[in-house]
Amino acid sequence: MKENKNAMTTSWIDPDDAPELTDAFFERAQEFQGNILVARGRPKTEITKKALTIRYDSEVIDAFKSTGKGWQTRMNEALKDWLKTHSPI
Repeated sequence: MKENKNAMTTSWIDPDDAPELTDAFFERAQEFQGNILVARGRPKTEITKKALTIRYDSEVIDAFKSTGKGWQTRMNEALKDWLKTHSPI
């Protein structure tokens, strides 16, 4: 059986010697509602995006990158705009 690398080491034997439960401890603790773990982090959105690997011509990437920060979002908007005027194959 593998050891849990994140397991806390205990240096006490008597329960009265247990460390005090601080606010920091509870901020890192997992929250459950019944048996369900409450997810942390950014809430899920209704509009999701998919990560994929795709290859574009250099001039296409260079043109979008030259527009500065947020070029990937502008590229996505350009593709969505194209879809409005063209039927998908």
